[in-house]
Amino acid sequence: MQDLEFTEIVGLICKEDSRFDRKAYNFVRQALDHTVKETKRKHPERTGKSQHVTGAELLQGIRAYALDQYGPLAKTVLTQWGIGRCADFGDIVFNLIEYNVFSKTESDRREDFADIYDFDEAFVKPFQPAGGRRARSRTGAA
Repeated sequence: MQDLEFTEIVGLICKEDSRFDRKAYNFVRQALDHTVKETKRKHPERTGKSQHVTGAELLQGIRAYALDQYGPLAKTVLTQWGIGRCADFGDIVFNLIEYNVFSKTESDRREDFADIYDFDEAFVKPFQPAGGRRARSRTGAA
């Protein structure tokens, strides 16, 4: 039932703000769950406290989750959904906050999602060959 409600809410959001594909909202929700679990695993002292993560923490979690789910196609998939910069994730998060799907603290702002990383650096560079390698000559010597 909760997924049906989420799907309905995303439909309403997309009618008001058509910049992002519906799949982007589901991805961000899954990435948030992933980020919260990873944060609890890495920082057990936060267990029992609020499950809140900062914008920067969520963006790092989104990056890790996208690379895990889509590998070298991560940037392509995100672009297809209308996401091309970190601030787009902030817009998705705040759209979900406006519909009470996500919550925020007094200190959370859209600006928390601005320019945390460059998409090429985050999603393309990990799959490029390491620089500095010398090409082999035709004789096989380096």
